[in-house]
Amino acid sequence: MTVTTTADVLALDAAAQDLLFREARTANAFTDEPVTDDQLAAIYDLVKWAPSAMNSQPLRIVAVRSPEARERLVAQMSEGNRRKTAGAPLTLIAVADEDFHEHLPRTFPHSAGARERMAANPGRPAMARFNASIQLGYLILGIRAAGLAAGPMAGYDAEGVKREFLAPNEQVVAVVNVGRPGPDAWFDRLPRLEYDEAVREI
Repeated sequence: MTVTTTADVLALDAAAQDLLFREARTANAFTDEPVTDDQLAAIYDLVKWAPSAMNSQPLRIVAVRSPEARERLVAQMSEGNRRKTAGAPLTLIAVADEDFHEHLPRTFPHSAGARERMAANPGRPAMARFNASIQLGYLILGIRAAGLAAGPMAGYDAEGVKREFLAPNEQVVAVVNVGRPGPDAWFDRLPRLEYDEAVREI
């Protein structure tokens, strides 16, 4: 089956499709142009609408800006990720808050006792990580929507990142470099699976 992606099929126009998907790339190097607080706030204002079970919204974001914090983070990254993390104008630690249930009286108000039920649920940490991972995908799209590039990474010492930056109830999901892509930002683009290889009907 051949799928034609056109403005006639999708609600997004072709320019938005390119910005968010076809032309967007994972950046490995960045210019020194700063990512502003206003840009980060605008990105989050989009990302907060991501779906999550019970409207749990477990994603927390640690924005690493200061040289001291950057040095501490770089020390926890794998060798192949240190240079690009040191050179990014902003790095975000995407975090799953296992205590998301404390907010349920406000975020899931129609379910009386949801906080207490979830507090006793042994699956809560896995639920936090799963839903924060969904929100992470939206975070990457939000960064692209701001005209910036994201460099999400899983190569780090998770216990080290937790020790340096996170609360006991938090677990790291990913580390994401953010900024304007530099001239050597891209590796060669790799192939994608086609529709017939990835989708089956039953």
